[in-house]
Amino acid sequence: MHSESLRISEIFYSLQGESRTSGLPTVFVRLTGCPLRCSWCDTEYAFSGGERRTLDSILQQVAGYGAKYVCVTGGEPLAQPGCLLLLERLADAGYEVSLETSGALDLAEVDARIVKVMDLKAPGSGEVEKNRYQNIQHLDRKDQVKFVIADRADYDWSASKLIEYDLAEKVSDVLFSPVSTGVEPAELAEWILADRLPVRFQIQLHRVIWGDKTGV
Repeated sequence: MHSESLRISEIFYSLQGESRTSGLPTVFVRLTGCPLRCSWCDTEYAFSGGERRTLDSILQQVAGYGAKYVCVTGGEPLAQPGCLLLLERLADAGYEVSLETSGALDLAEVDARIVKVMDLKAPGSGEVEKNRYQNIQHLDRKDQVKFVIADRADYDWSASKLIEYDLAEKVSDVLFSPVSTGVEPAELAEWILADRLPVRFQIQLHRVIWGDKTGV
């Protein structure tokens, strides 16, 4: 039964605030649950609770927004096995689908049509040991890797992983994001420019527009 249903924290329609589709109208499907506890997490409300929904009801609500893009996020969406089937069903329905994942869980079975936006957790997250580097082999040129950076130590670590795994050649974009309570965006931007890193600086657009609240 549970493969045909998922525990959902929220489904909402907004502008994509991150990744290479930033600014595009997108439906977000936020799954409940996460095995990580990053120090800077901004979605702790998705760790528990939520409402169990059938895949049919989820797809029906998504269709009601009339959007082209769908982002499946969390929490950690892959913590629920039924997420794989949801991704497949969304792709079958013709949406351009992205998956926001910590990269701590195996990506091998994710449908090939899905754009994977995979975090690598820097030391400042407190979860660096959860990184599953084997997942890098399951990424391709449509996918993206994101580093959330709290301080200079996180930046230096992220730059070293960019080089070690040749990420700029493996994926479409490598994303560097400042933690909202950490490094100043301008400072991170200056580091990137000084080192001429082949990355995309990003800031959470939805927070700039609406502030720190849910459902956006």
